[in-house]
Amino acid sequence: MYLPPHDPHVDDPMRFKPLFRVHLMERKSATVECMYGHRGPHNGHIQIVKKDEFSTKCNQTDHHRMSGGRQEEFRTWLREEWGRTLEDIFHEHMQELILMKFIYTSQYDNCLTYRRIYLPPSHPDDLIRPGLFKGTYGSHGLEIVMLSFHGKRARGTKITGDPNIPAGQQTVEIDLMHRIQLPDVESLRSFNELSRIVLEVREQVRQEQQQREDGAEDGEGRAPQSPLEPQRGPAQPSVELPAEKGGGPADGEAAAAAAPAPEQPAQSGQGQPFVLPVGVSSRNEDYPRTCRMCFYGTGLIAGHGFTSPERTPGVFILFDEDRFGFIWLELKSFSLYSRVRATFRNAEAPSPQAFEEMLKNIQSLTS
Repeated sequence: MYLPPHDPHVDDPMRFKPLFRVHLMERKSATVECMYGHRGPHNGHIQIVKKDEFSTKCNQTDHHRMSGGRQEEFRTWLREEWGRTLEDIFHEHMQELILMKFIYTSQYDNCLTYRRIYLPPSHPDDLIRPGLFKGTYGSHGLEIVMLSFHGKRARGTKITGDPNIPAGQQTVEIDLMHRIQLPDVESLRSFNELSRIVLEVREQVRQEQQQREDGAEDGEGRAPQSPLEPQRGPAQPSVELPAEKGGGPADGEAAAAAAPAPEQPAQSGQGQPFVLPVGVSSRNEDYPRTCRMCFYGTGLIAGHGFTSPERTPGVFILFDEDRFGFIWLELKSFSLYSRVRATFRNAEAPSPQAFEEMLKNIQSLTS
């Protein structure tokens, strides 16, 4: 299992934890050992469910228990997962979320089902190289997000989730056709100014979508187009993605303002000063102070248990090839993302269609 670094150090490397191991024997037989817990390897089982899917089961879950009971297990898990003790965490809501995560994850006792995921395909005109990123999510700690590009949009899909937004959901979506231009540094500090600019862009996006829909309706019933004339397809809705009500980030300072640029895909930009707006919280104060460019985007927020999910406006900030950020307007919160540098073998999708199908499948598991 690959674990993110301890919150909020997004630039630190991933951590590795063995969960099971297989000893291949003669005559196509094998023995399986569960590595979960702190009492050494013990008897386990692996079952191949179907193509690209298998399950693990521990046959001796008593090896996962500790002499000090659940309290000792929780303290040990907290040190490994968060690198701190519960006494170090003063925020009551954060304590509640951490305890919820421990109860939820520990109940499985390494009896899990694994499904294959593909890394996103890369294209020369992508804004940056797609892939896996570690991101700050407020009191939820660090989570893993897959950044992929889909024509005029980029999407961040959660690979790990939390009690509000589960894995498989699209945590952010970036509209690459609506760029936001930052003002001078002093103006960046006004959250109201940032909010005004982003909401203006949201209204522009809504109007453009309405015009496309009206245009599609006007075309109905007319004479067929010439075979050489491009066909007008159905309106492409502006898919606004999810952020986190209590599952989005929540914890900084001043920000980005903007005016939409002409509708053109992004081109590489020069570095420009960046600072979070006053009142925007951030788990990581060590974010870059210059950025390449910003775009309008939406983030998914929801209550505990993925209740009442809604799409909310935000700002995507591209810092460099390996880091980007997202300001959640409604939450007044900032997430910082840093590229996962671990390499994974045989993770390429056999085709773009296979990758898209995988995204649909992992989202359907939690919808």
